[in-house]
Amino acid sequence: MISAFLLQVAANAVLGKVAAAFGAALAAFAAGFGIGKIGRSAMEAMARQPEAAGDLRSGMIIAAGMIEGAALFAIIVCLLTIFL
Repeated sequence: MISAFLLQVAANAVLGKVAAAFGAALAAFAAGFGIGKIGRSAMEAMARQPEAAGDLRSGMIIAAGMIEGAALFAIIVCLLTIFL
């Protein structure tokens, strides 16, 4: 009875670590995809209106920084779940 309980607890701990690692990978992938979409849209907009390139570039950098911050927070939470 106790050995079955301990096996179940160990399996849940391993499953939780695998899920946290998958979450960290998903956060990194989603951030890369989002920044790629921002870059693509900004380049298309700059091609249409070259005079607005400065404003578009600064907005793109701010949006990319916000995405990176959210992704970094998600990855740190997942890594803390794995190691703590």
